[in-house]
Amino acid sequence: MVGITFLILAGLILIIAELIFVPGTTFVGVIGLLLTIVGIFLVFDEYGDVAGYWTTAATATVTIIGVIYSFKSNSWDRFSLKSSIQSKVNDEDIFTFQVGEKGKTVSDLKPIGKAEIFGKIYEVRSKGEWIGAGQEVEITRIDSKRIFVEPTK
Repeated sequence: MVGITFLILAGLILIIAELIFVPGTTFVGVIGLLLTIVGIFLVFDEYGDVAGYWTTAATATVTIIGVIYSFKSNSWDRFSLKSSIQSKVNDEDIFTFQVGEKGKTVSDLKPIGKAEIFGKIYEVRSKGEWIGAGQEVEITRIDSKRIFVEPTK
């Protein structure tokens, strides 16, 4: 009986550790589930149906209490993303740009980089060629918030 109890307790500890410390379906939770199932199966096999049902009920109760505790203790907050990206790829005012307007690259375009146009920084694209930082560029096309540029001659 000590071996079976150890199997079930080890399985429950691994499942609870999975819920509280290692969220997601990982190796720890799968091993815990397997140990618990094997332990319950052995109780049914060695001690009969009544002991098996009581063991299953007790195991389910402990598991449910562990899940409820993991949610109430806010253990999931340690693993959740608390910030969000606030930046945008080019603002709505790019629709006021005209083909032929000029700007200056702020970073290398490989083929995507940043350029300053009318005092604001925008993400721009070249036609595939590398354009170094600090070069004058000219808008050649605007397509769905994407600004295409070429170096001025």
